[in-house]
Amino acid sequence: MNNESLSIGSRIGILTIAFLGWFFGGMQIGMTNLIRNANKFLITESGWSANLNAEQLNDLIDKWWAFQQCGFLFGAAAGGYIFGKLGDKIGRTRALGISIIWFSVLTLLANFAGDPFQLLCIRFLACLGIGGCWPNGVALVSEAWSKIARPIMASLIGMAGNIGIFSFAKIMANYPVDADSFRNIFLLGAISAPLGVIILLFIKESPTWISSKDATSSDSNNKSDSPSVFKKPYLGITFIGITLATVPLLGGWGCFAWILPWASEVGSAELAPNILQTRSIASIIGSGLAAVIAVRVGRRSCYFVSCLFALIISQYIFWVGSPTDSNFLIFVAMWGFFNGIFFGWLPFFLPELFETKVRATGAGVSFNYGRILTATTIFLTPWLKSIFDGNLQQVGQITSLIFIVGMIAVLLAPDTSKRDMNL
Repeated sequence: MNNESLSIGSRIGILTIAFLGWFFGGMQIGMTNLIRNANKFLITESGWSANLNAEQLNDLIDKWWAFQQCGFLFGAAAGGYIFGKLGDKIGRTRALGISIIWFSVLTLLANFAGDPFQLLCIRFLACLGIGGCWPNGVALVSEAWSKIARPIMASLIGMAGNIGIFSFAKIMANYPVDADSFRNIFLLGAISAPLGVIILLFIKESPTWISSKDATSSDSNNKSDSPSVFKKPYLGITFIGITLATVPLLGGWGCFAWILPWASEVGSAELAPNILQTRSIASIIGSGLAAVIAVRVGRRSCYFVSCLFALIISQYIFWVGSPTDSNFLIFVAMWGFFNGIFFGWLPFFLPELFETKVRATGAGVSFNYGRILTATTIFLTPWLKSIFDGNLQQVGQITSLIFIVGMIAVLLAPDTSKRDMNL
């Protein structure tokens, strides 16, 4: 049984729900980036701010915001494994629907959080579902569409997350929250729940997964229905996948974690939002073209060249550029484009690394485990600032060198261009 057994309507339905699922996942990522104000209002509401001066209050807000970011990153990493395993065991469609309902309902519960600690616990649990949405969505799409159409479908999934982040940021810019309305953030994040129900009730399962499951069940010599991606023969491929997905995450942190505060220091108040919007739009374009470029120039060549240009542009920005330059946003857009390519390339390439029986787990672990390292770097920020005496340009010059690691790692990756996605 293969993807040809699905009608074109079923395949379009699968693409639509996978796109919407990761679009809502992108909105959840955007929510994490904007949750600092929620911590501020919760600290005030809960009485934690009593007897604190302004500086102490800001330090407390920043500390809990760092905790919230780490809660998202660790939660998504754990969810990528848990829901990936679930997708390989009970099916892509069911695991995808459950993951979306999971993060939607828990986001709704965040509306009732009484202090930052309660919010941290709820958001960590919600992010399990966010981490599980991506691998099951990309596995389902990669198995439902033919080899010819799959690059375009993968690019659309790559775009979905960036569009979700951008959409949430625009909503918050147009309707800024205050102490009375900040809980509306969580109500907005819960609107994806009906999508999960629709998936469970109406979307067909991957025929490739069904065939693989039937074959496994009928093999009397197979003593394990759930092989581990952390054991042979998958261990080496898993580490390559993790590295390839980690580099863009750390690269994004290693560049924009310093560009934005640097811009705030030397530019006007409007400069940082302009940089964010420019990067987001360019990333949407890059992710939309990624898989098509990968087919034309080769999967590994696409990743290698993206790392090379991201490295060159990052180094130019921090060595030569300045946020006050008239052409600064042009280089931000160029960097955003190549960084966006990674996130359209990953949903195309990562599923190809793994066989059907471990595809969702392998893709989920690869895509999300880099978030653990990224979470660690959040707590290194004050240390890096102190080492370089607060010179954010010098910090960026060093941290953006991570793209060299990606150039090396992709040379070790296998050629997956002839991978039969029905196996």
